[in-house]
Amino acid sequence: MSQSRQAGKRIEAGDAWEAIERFFDEGLTDGLPIVPPTEALVARFLEAVHLPPDQIVGRIPERSIVLTAEKVAANAVMAGCRPEYMPVVLAIVEAICEPKFNLHGSSASTGGSAQLVIVNGPIAGRLGINSGVNLFGPGARANATIGRAVRLVVMNVVGSIPGVLDKSTMGHPGKYSYCIAEAEDVSPWAPLHVERGLTREESAVTVVAAEGPHQVYDHSNNRPEGILGSVAEAMAVCNRGYGTFVVVLCPEHAGYIAKAGWSKQQVKQFLYDQAQRPVAFYKRTGKTPGTVAPEDEAKLTHVLTSPGAAMVVVGGGMAGGFSAVIPTWGRGAMSAAQTKAVKG
Repeated sequence: MSQSRQAGKRIEAGDAWEAIERFFDEGLTDGLPIVPPTEALVARFLEAVHLPPDQIVGRIPERSIVLTAEKVAANAVMAGCRPEYMPVVLAIVEAICEPKFNLHGSSASTGGSAQLVIVNGPIAGRLGINSGVNLFGPGARANATIGRAVRLVVMNVVGSIPGVLDKSTMGHPGKYSYCIAEAEDVSPWAPLHVERGLTREESAVTVVAAEGPHQVYDHSNNRPEGILGSVAEAMAVCNRGYGTFVVVLCPEHAGYIAKAGWSKQQVKQFLYDQAQRPVAFYKRTGKTPGTVAPEDEAKLTHVLTSPGAAMVVVGGGMAGGFSAVIPTWGRGAMSAAQTKAVKG
């Protein structure tokens, strides 16, 4: 007989198939089959982070929720993780429980954001977290299961069930799993976690409440102004006045930009300067109150709140001029990205 625990509830089943069906019946999956979290498996995952089952790893006070190590481990097992992924999952959970991340607001909103995870440091290579070809797609167990573990925690422990506390109008595929690594080995600039205060030798996760990626195609340019002009245009099309974005530059684009001698700060400044919309556009579409005045046609509004509101990372396949822009939930004002070191 298989005995499983999930969110403090015990489920008994005669075999794995019955257990999987029971979890569907109980509403404890993301719509896909899970790995039954037996007591032995959960114990192995707890051993990987040297924590007792009742260790509190986070709180969501708006929902009176306490997240324990056992609950996180159970969901990591269910997602199909390996025990060695558990330190990464734990760091992500710690990040999304930070008050400034506002998990309650971002996961309940009609905006439909997901928890985008960007992994940096040596652990990405050790675990095989994909930073290259098919970056946001399938094929890498670590990416798929680590991202899925976060989703299951958010659903099963935090209570963000679609139609109940998750009111997403559309949602997006990243709400199944949304985890990548930065391609530090081919990036010409300092990696994200170093920018955010850690050392290159440390491993870290950065979590952002984010929409889905918008692909930016540019095979025509090999100069920074042309490539980043395409990126800035895509950002402006997303209609996020005074917001924040994650910008994922493919190695081909990043290589051309760096070859011209541009620093990452120059990239961010250019995007801030170029990603603009006329005030008249916002008034005509009802996003800004007031009647369109003649001067509104020439008066421009920045899409970004500041140059630093563009979080620039490098990733994707080595061939192909395709980068991506990712708008953040609430224009970044209601949820701040969080970075946590991975322990162990």
